[in-house]
Amino acid sequence: MKSSSLVALLLLISINGKSQNLIGYKADGIRKYMAENRSDMNSEKVNNKSFRYLKYSDKSDTQTMLFFLSPDSVCQNIRIVCNNTIRDSKIRELDSSFSKSGTNRWTDTRSGKSYYIRLDDDEWSFSITIEPEK
Repeated sequence: MKSSSLVALLLLISINGKSQNLIGYKADGIRKYMAENRSDMNSEKVNNKSFRYLKYSDKSDTQTMLFFLSPDSVCQNIRIVCNNTIRDSKIRELDSSFSKSGTNRWTDTRSGKSYYIRLDDDEWSFSITIEPEK
């Protein structure tokens, strides 16, 4: 089991670069991945009685990543909130890492599972949501 998780993580890192789909990973695995591969992101403490999640923000405050966890600390979905100044580069990153499935929509398929990725615009920011296809 550990070796298949390691292979999946290495494959994810080599294919996706900075676009990470860590759905299915336990909180400790996410923390390790972020420490080793995203040193530009700082872990933030969060206290929320409604949701359990890990929060990371970059040093320039242009993006925040939220890894929403199940009660047993497994990532269920991911939301990345970004400043509009990096929108074009994020779209290029998504286009190069995932299969385009529509306007501001992508699909990631790994380990026989499909994940839906969407970009939603706001007035001053945009968000990218990654979740299992239903």
